[in-house]
Amino acid sequence: MVVKAAVPFLVAMMLVTGVCNTLLTKYQDMQCIENCESPSRKYRKHFEQPVLQTLQMFIGEMGCWLVVGCFSLYQRFVSRRAGYEPVPSSHADDIISPGSDDSETSPIANPLKPAHLDDEGRIPLVGWNVLLLALPACCDIAGTTLMNVGLLFVAASIYQMTRGALVLFVGLFSVWFLNRHLRLYKWFSLFVVVFGVAVVGLAGALQKDDKATPSLIALAETGVEVLRRTIHEQVTTAPTQAAMTVIGVLLIAGAQIFTATQFVIEERIMEKYTMEPIKLVGWEGVFGFSVTLVVMIILHFSIGTGYFNAREGLYQMTHHRAIAVSSFMIMISIGGFNFFGLSVTRTVSATSRSTIDTCRTLFIWVVSLGLGWETFKWLQVLGFALLVYGTFLFNDLIRPPLKSCIEREYEELLPENPIEHH
Repeated sequence: MVVKAAVPFLVAMMLVTGVCNTLLTKYQDMQCIENCESPSRKYRKHFEQPVLQTLQMFIGEMGCWLVVGCFSLYQRFVSRRAGYEPVPSSHADDIISPGSDDSETSPIANPLKPAHLDDEGRIPLVGWNVLLLALPACCDIAGTTLMNVGLLFVAASIYQMTRGALVLFVGLFSVWFLNRHLRLYKWFSLFVVVFGVAVVGLAGALQKDDKATPSLIALAETGVEVLRRTIHEQVTTAPTQAAMTVIGVLLIAGAQIFTATQFVIEERIMEKYTMEPIKLVGWEGVFGFSVTLVVMIILHFSIGTGYFNAREGLYQMTHHRAIAVSSFMIMISIGGFNFFGLSVTRTVSATSRSTIDTCRTLFIWVVSLGLGWETFKWLQVLGFALLVYGTFLFNDLIRPPLKSCIEREYEELLPENPIEHH
């Protein structure tokens, strides 16, 4: 009974924290930091620190260790109160006590426990082997930074929809590197997803949105002045904005290559080793934070301008209240999204989590429209519909268009649901 009563809460919190991740990051990008009173937009400067935003994401992931510590303390407290001590074994998490079965009356699944018993001979991921998690963390760094740059040029809803291209690269990489098998209708679903992403990008390119990209307006106006001085003609800002929107979509879509690579590497590691997913996120947060910090320092002293001016970025983050508060809230929302997402996976199913995550895109879109951050585009509706259909078809949530395409026995593409970090 407890599980069923808590499922709506877990789902709601997963949606809330997931939506907050994207909206708060976009909110940061829209913050004016210099010359905010200038009547001309080209003189206003906004917060543009995608590398620093990547760093704060990994800080949020490291917050998973707080959950691990709290659950460990809670287990010790309950054990001592019951009059016995937990078994001191490296495989303690795999030991199922009589009262720990996943019945309807049991509490929510413990995120510190594996998703299933290790019946495939996998060994615990401990010691120096933990360094293997630095590989997917580096992929996460590249993917997240590219997406943060792309978000500077597009609306929050277009950003989230374009991330739907992830299913394409996960599918391709799983076939190439994990020797998975895809039926014809799954290849069709991948084509639908790609077409949906293209339609979403086309919607942003054809219909300029001054509300969504304030920093892009300044860039466009500056470009217009250059053109005027060069060819002495009146030129509109639409071509420049359209080009930058397309670049933003391509950056976000391209970032999914790194994210898909991250998932495939994680799958490879988990085929041999076993580790609790929430600890996996925590370790990747530690490695991601360390590598990002080192790279950020190197780029600061070697380039030191624009996106790579770490000193200016930290100054802006600490001296502008809105940016500081939003950064703190992003760290909390990322940690919360990981925790509630893993809890949903264990309490309901991985498929349900994928469906809920798709609904997150719709909520981001609706909230952005409500806040006036973007304008409504009918072409974007078509693109979103194609993305949802392709994703649901790929995940076997709806039936294929032809009954002959249905496979009685099929191999699951990724048995372990990839862990969503942001």
